[in-house]
Amino acid sequence: MSNAVTADQSNTNNSPISANDTSNNSNHYQPQLIEAAQQAKWANDKRYEVGNEPSDKPSRYMLSMFPYPSGKLHMGHVRNYTISDVLSRYYRLKGFEVMQPMGWDGFGLPAENAAIANQTPPAAWTFANIDNMRAQLKLLGLSIDWSREFATCSPEYYQWEQWLFLQLYKKGLVYKKLSTVNWDPIDNTVLANEQVIDGKGWRSGAPVEKRDIPMYYFNITDYADELLDDLDQLEGHWPSEVLTMQRNWIGRSSGMEVHFPYELAGQENTLDVFTTRPDTLMGVTYVAVAAEHPLAQYASEQDDVIAQFCALCKKGSVAEADLAKAEKIGMDTGLTVTHPLTGEEVPVWVANYVLMSYGSGAVMAVPAHDERDYEFATKYDLPIKQVIDIPNGYFDEIEADAKANDTQANLAYTERNTLVNSGEFDGLAFEQAFEAMLTKLEPQELAKKKIQYRLRDWGVSRQRYWGCPIPMVNCEHCGTVPVEEQDLPVVLPTDVVPDGRGNPLKNIPEFVNTTCPKCGNPAERETDTFDTFVESSWYYARFASPNDAQNMVNKSAANKWLPVDQYIGGVEHAVMHLLYARFFHKLMRDENLVSGNEPFANLMTQGMVLAGTFYRVNADGSTTYYFAEDIDIEFDERGQPIKALLKADGQPVTIGKIEKMSKSKNNGVDPQLTIDKYGADTVRLYTLFTAPADQTLEWSDDALKGPYNFVKKVWRIATEHIQALADANLSLDSLNNDVLNTDDLSKEAKNLRRKTHETIAKIDNDLGDRLALNTPVSSLMELSNELASFKASNEQDLRVQHEALVDLLTMLSVYAPHVGEHLLEALGLESSALTYPAVDENALVQDTITMVVQVNGKMRGKMDVAPNSDPEQLKVQARTMESVAKFITGDIKKEIVVPNKLVNIVVAG
Repeated sequence: MSNAVTADQSNTNNSPISANDTSNNSNHYQPQLIEAAQQAKWANDKRYEVGNEPSDKPSRYMLSMFPYPSGKLHMGHVRNYTISDVLSRYYRLKGFEVMQPMGWDGFGLPAENAAIANQTPPAAWTFANIDNMRAQLKLLGLSIDWSREFATCSPEYYQWEQWLFLQLYKKGLVYKKLSTVNWDPIDNTVLANEQVIDGKGWRSGAPVEKRDIPMYYFNITDYADELLDDLDQLEGHWPSEVLTMQRNWIGRSSGMEVHFPYELAGQENTLDVFTTRPDTLMGVTYVAVAAEHPLAQYASEQDDVIAQFCALCKKGSVAEADLAKAEKIGMDTGLTVTHPLTGEEVPVWVANYVLMSYGSGAVMAVPAHDERDYEFATKYDLPIKQVIDIPNGYFDEIEADAKANDTQANLAYTERNTLVNSGEFDGLAFEQAFEAMLTKLEPQELAKKKIQYRLRDWGVSRQRYWGCPIPMVNCEHCGTVPVEEQDLPVVLPTDVVPDGRGNPLKNIPEFVNTTCPKCGNPAERETDTFDTFVESSWYYARFASPNDAQNMVNKSAANKWLPVDQYIGGVEHAVMHLLYARFFHKLMRDENLVSGNEPFANLMTQGMVLAGTFYRVNADGSTTYYFAEDIDIEFDERGQPIKALLKADGQPVTIGKIEKMSKSKNNGVDPQLTIDKYGADTVRLYTLFTAPADQTLEWSDDALKGPYNFVKKVWRIATEHIQALADANLSLDSLNNDVLNTDDLSKEAKNLRRKTHETIAKIDNDLGDRLALNTPVSSLMELSNELASFKASNEQDLRVQHEALVDLLTMLSVYAPHVGEHLLEALGLESSALTYPAVDENALVQDTITMVVQVNGKMRGKMDVAPNSDPEQLKVQARTMESVAKFITGDIKKEIVVPNKLVNIVVAG
């Protein structure tokens, strides 16, 4: 047997529910009973807790992105955590020591918003939600080591990111500077980009302003090259689209920094711009600066109209996406800078699309070869000078489309080509022009080669209450001073109810008022808190030693478990979270806390869960969405909805699109209700069987019946098998420990063994090599069909059936652990000591195969033969079959043999 470890159980009359259950339903599948019992057993046994001590087993760290404690699980959570649990259970069966932890991303803006709405402290709301979601997760039967649980909003956790912040501050990897942010002038608070709606604050409705405030930054750009180059190590282990997104976000580009000289108030200076297209330098017809740029500020001081325009530019969002969509507006400052090649004076414009926080706050404008510059130049009637050769007819289609749509064509040619209208540089290609211009300008200190990144240093200050306090003190005498390490953590007050107007920490004297660590004079504590991405950037490492009070990460524990062997989460985290976690890993490596360069060896991005929508458009133009359970739906023969009526009034509703589950569309499915109806095992099977794990899953309540019926079939097979063993007076102890005698097996028994061991090999390959989580369920269903049709006629057949059933249940326990382990225990096996079944190569060998016999292409019989039999013998055997011979009514013209498949006899007439 593949699983020879047995429990203290020799009673052959076991019911899969309970040997002592005398109710009429004792042999019926009742998931609510068995799931609660199995979960209690796992908890009592501390089945899934692992230690940090050295082990003779190889380790495997499986991790799904931890949840934000919103209060209730959704089906996306269910799918995510079921994926990691299936893989965790599989590797345990394969002999690995597996760690699968769980924690909570506790800080965040939703808690503040809920606190404002409910007049409840965010801490109370958050921890109540954690209790609720923990209970829901446990209902799923996840094999989690709950001894490692933590919430990032606890001081025991966030004190260590405060500690790391201080280490980075000492090394110059943290700095403070002014930053342009979205400012709500009514609520007196900074808004995230997603909180700016149509240029207004999401809560107050006030027009948003740009405001410069001091913020702390992590110097992530110091690691830009390493973050980019190390992506090569992840090829084949991370989805290629995620690697591409990270490369694009880091955005390393080679170019030239060009200096445009100018004199202002008797002072000589240069306007510095970075460009990846220095070949277009001769086409510069103006330069644009941000409203906060010194040149714009100088012009504002001289002209009230310009000052008013600069004030206007400071309103609105600072998000790149919003800027790209916004109308481009500008004003001539009346100032000029000198073109470094021609010596001509170039006008300086202030424009709303240039941000001071990006680069130098200035850009050179080449309208003929940049679409944005072209749009701006045509709007303000600025010169457009072509300096790159444009192929004949290049704009014909563009102009025709613009004419047909009555719009203005954008005639900027943005491709590379040879230079024209560029004096001594005419006829040069891009690379030649780059080097020629650099050769001319660099000796004059008017240009230099430069590598620039799209990636910006990470601003981690948030002017919000519910976050980790930044461990800095502001002293009137000493300036900014770090908190002493022995005074960590700086604890966030937890009894605060914010009102949405500014940061309430500023109004808590007990928090704000302190003494300067340097001079001892009265000082004020920093009231900004960390960006919540900070907490989620290192939680994976803390799971290795969550209770270590002396270290951020215990090095020996980290060496045992890190990097994470399989990380699972949504593709929406492909850039920010994953990039920051990679950055933090390198920071912790350089503090000698962890080893290696990358935190996640393998990454899977699971697909979203989708569901149908039903709605009505109201008279006022608003839309009301309805829950699917409140709708009577009529389906066509293909199972597609064609008509929907609201149960409450019998009137039609519109059948909407299949969309991501969301509260706003009322198309979410409560996992609790589904588990109550079908059981967690069925829900787990459904979420992984219906679609590949990395693709979207379209939810269907009716489709749950398939996995549910499959589980009930397995239950029935096991129940009938146990009864058959009792009738034959066979001991479970003997069946589980005796070596199966495979001599003289019947054909049917050989076929069942072959199917069993083919399934073992296929699922092992699917989970261990291909990371295909849906196809194993299909394989298990096929094996259950073979078992259901197998009729044991003697003791040897029963032993073969027992082997197949135990192997089926062992593999099923990966997906449906409650019913799988429960039935294995009913068969006398100890579920805590199960191992993955071993493939018997002999079972895969076919003694006979069934070949089809045709006469003139029509099947007239079947014959069992040895594999790879001699074709001439096959022809003779086929001709002599009674069911075939009667159709050979004429001369045989040809006999065709397809090896191991068929014999076709072609008869004349």
